[in-house]
Amino acid sequence: MFRPKVPTMPQPTALTTPPAVAEPSTITPHAPARASTAATPALNRSVVQLTPGTVLALVGGGTAVVLVVGAVLVSMLLAVALTAASVAVCALTVRSVITRR
Repeated sequence: MFRPKVPTMPQPTALTTPPAVAEPSTITPHAPARASTAATPALNRSVVQLTPGTVLALVGGGTAVVLVVGAVLVSMLLAVALTAASVAVCALTVRSVITRR
């Protein structure tokens, strides 16, 4: 009744161009550069400088992310609860219909 159809590989219809040939190149060695003997002083500052504006933006962004994720999770929980309640009502209805017959 059901027979699977095996796909066939299509044949190319257009002319294809051969791949380009890579020409070898010559490598010329260079003398290694000397390391600088003068030491640079280490900076004690952090790389990221936090100003009050950036701290406020980070806190606001984090709060927004937490609120959005919380709203999504609560809505998913509500959807599961509504589905469970409707299935329970359907089960009770079907059981009462079966017992009456």
